[in-house]
Amino acid sequence: MELLLIIYILVFAVFALILYAIMQLKLIGIKIKDFWDFIEANEMLDKLYKFAKQYQKMSSQEQVIYLSEAEKIFTAFDKVPKELWDEEYEKYKQVLKKYNDIKMLRWASN
Repeated sequence: MELLLIIYILVFAVFALILYAIMQLKLIGIKIKDFWDFIEANEMLDKLYKFAKQYQKMSSQEQVIYLSEAEKIFTAFDKVPKELWDEEYEKYKQVLKKYNDIKMLRWASN
């Protein structure tokens, strides 16, 4: 009986914390989907950052994939306040630099 009561209280506390977090996001003016996209984009930013540092020469297929994924990241990051991603600014800047380099190379080759 006591164990069941403790489980109910813990489940209620978890739901209350989730609702509180959602309420805080809505008060800031961020949509939940935009925030979730930002979290996923943040993970992809780490991967693209490592990829940009490792590969100086990419095949044209790798460049297209890189450009596509980078554009998704830029879109997701634009939807949230910059204060949320200040810590990731250096990675963002490196990915953007590589993105611009690839765009210029592709433009020059055409």
